Amino acid sequence: MQTHLVYNLRRVDCTECGVRSELVPWGEPSSRFTRDFEGQVAYMAQVCDQTTVSTTMRVAWETVGRIVERVVARLGPVDRFKDVYHIGIDELSYRRHHKYITVIVDHIRGRVIWAAEGKNAATVDKFFEEMGPERASLLQSVTMDMSPAYIEAVSRRAPHARIVFDRFHVQRMAQDAVDKIRREQVRLLAGTNDAPVLKKTRWALLKNSWNLNAVEMEKMASVQRHNRPLYRAYLLKETLADILDRKQPGVVHDMLLDWISWARRSRLAPFKALAATIRRHLDGILAFIATRLSNGLIEGLNGKIRTITRRAYGFHRPASLISFIFLCCTGLALAPVFKTPVLHPREV
Repeated sequence: MQTHLVYNLRRVDCTECGVRSELVPWGEPSSRFTRDFEGQVAYMAQVCDQTTVSTTMRVAWETVGRIVERVVARLGPVDRFKDVYHIGIDELSYRRHHKYITVIVDHIRGRVIWAAEGKNAATVDKFFEEMGPERASLLQSVTMDMSPAYIEAVSRRAPHARIVFDRFHVQRMAQDAVDKIRREQVRLLAGTNDAPVLKKTRWALLKNSWNLNAVEMEKMASVQRHNRPLYRAYLLKETLADILDRKQPGVVHDMLLDWISWARRSRLAPFKALAATIRRHLDGILAFIATRLSNGLIEGLNGKIRTITRRAYGFHRPASLISFIFLCCTGLALAPVFKTPVLHPREV
């Protein structure tokens, strides 16, 4: 059923502000739609792809994005940086050819508080400029991976904040080192009698020891007997994971120094490089032991953002993606405006 609302909107030509339109209770300035209509579009955009919303609500595809931007600006938090003490920083690829956005979350509320295009130090500088020096002085810890750009920007803008390196990023580097050694051994042993030992060992080497099934345990036993360098790499990976599970910073400090010494003597080039990286960022790794903060929260939100991107079949502009991030990942709770009445079976 179509409803036509007719109203003679008054406009004022102010000598200081220029032409201004009258505010009306059912709509927003510069919008051709009512508040209820925009609320319904934004609610559907939280759970549907943009094409479905456009087709259902009979508006242009680009109009859906503009409505989302207005609703987020109207209903989103007035001050996203209020009472923010622990944040996480990570980058997310939204298009091919190295197109990235930087996403910053609040660890306490579990929400995205800022996002912008880019993944360099200048991008993080924009965040601190919006946050202001007074709010930045309240930051206590910042979790991130070992990106030099992020480290440099945070150290310069919030030198008092404790930088915490994600333990899962450290473990991922150890897994990558094991996989490099596995590929190297496959190349070296090609055509020899020991080559079949390395078949189908990739996932067994990357799994936790307690998560191996019977077949994988037999594979690891075979690797132990026939390929000592690869098994040594596996032990280095497992030992590092065990160290990071501990909760005493002093104990972990001494154990990491012992691990670094072992890795340097291992004659395994990938683990020598990893030992140097851990030694260089030891304070940030120990900060994880003390705070138990990680980028697990932001990685989970990044997964949700990737779902939004896939659902929309990609975004041409980072501003469009960022508006959908604020719509879906900032705790904005919307309800359907147009409700379908529930009929009793006898009334149908």
